[in-house]
Order: sequence, then C-alpha cells, then structure tokens
Amino acid sequence: MIRAIENRDREAFLSLSAQFYSSAAVLHPVPQRFHEDAFDEMMRSDAYAGGFMLEADGKTVGFALVAKTYSREAGGMVLWLEELYILEEYRSRGLGREFFAFAESYARENGYARIRLEVEEDNVRARALYRRLGYAPLEYEQMIKPLREN
Repeated sequence: MIRAIENRDREAFLSLSAQFYSSAAVLHPVPQRFHEDAFDEMMRSDAYAGGFMLEADGKTVGFALVAKTYSREAGGMVLWLEELYILEEYRSRGLGREFFAFAESYARENGYARIRLEVEEDNVRARALYRRLGYAPLEYEQMIKPLREN
C-alpha cells in the first residue's frame, strides 16, 4: 500500500531516511536536521515537497520524497522523485514498480508534464528498473552551488 505521509509517520520517516542516506544509493550523508527539515516541510505544506509511505505486511517498509517544480522545457510542472527507499528485505517484491504506477497516476491526475529522477551510476538494480518502466537518461550534466554550510 502507498499513502501520503502524515504527522504520525515522523519517527518511521526519520529512521528510513537515515538508513537511505547511509546506503550506497547516495553520494554522501546529510546532517540529521536536513531529515527533520524535510519532514517538517512536508507537514507544513505540499506546495514544494510531498512524501509517501510504502507499507507491506502491516508495517512501514519504505518511503518516497518528491519535489514539485516548473519546467518550461517540459511545458509545465515536473514531479521530481528525490528519494525512493525500500527496506532491503522488501526489495524485488514489486513495491518499486507499484510506487511508479502510483506516482505516474498521481502525476497525470494532478497535471504534471514530466516525472524526473536521479540515480547513482553504479545503482544497477535501480537503473534497470527505471529503464524497464520507460525512463530514459536526460543528457544534462547537473551542477550545484551550495549556499549554506551543512
């Protein structure tokens, strides 16, 4: 089951988020307050960020964090899949595929023009799933300039 994140999910989200950021799926960890700030932003408003909890066997087994942005190139709003994390023991059970079906339905129903995501180059399993689901590389090199200290 996939559902919108709620206040009652704070501890589960923070725990799963910390696990995600200590995994090989991300380039580097982030400070604890960033996890807390993300949760607080999702509870404050869904204008910029949204979250979903993935459940199976009666327990929370993963989460997804999305950002919402506008892209003239895409011709409208873009749903950016920031993070998708599923506990190891629940992977390869179809939860990722289920989440993407959910996300694509959500995006269509809410008028999004595109779904965008990032994936680490060496995350072979995730890249294979995304390709099977019809996602293709975007031929841009991304650049960033941090504006605050971590």
